[in-house]
Amino acid sequence: MAKEIYRRPAGTGLTPEELAMLKRAEKCPLEYDEDSPKLTSEQLAQFRPVHFDSMEERAKAMQNQETPALVTTT
Repeated sequence: MAKEIYRRPAGTGLTPEELAMLKRAEKCPLEYDEDSPKLTSEQLAQFRPVHFDSMEERAKAMQNQETPALVTTT
């Protein structure tokens, strides 16, 4: 099965359909299970950014890089 990845050009907004989809998703209840359990406040407090400086550098590099609108791999 081929995998298709769409990358939106930087600075472009969402389409009306995408905005509507996000509004519908906001109304869906959260569902927890054994693979994604509800975390306690103490567990959430343990999360920390990983290599925050390098993530900023990566974000800047990605903004300056031209990417094709559609990438297809097989």
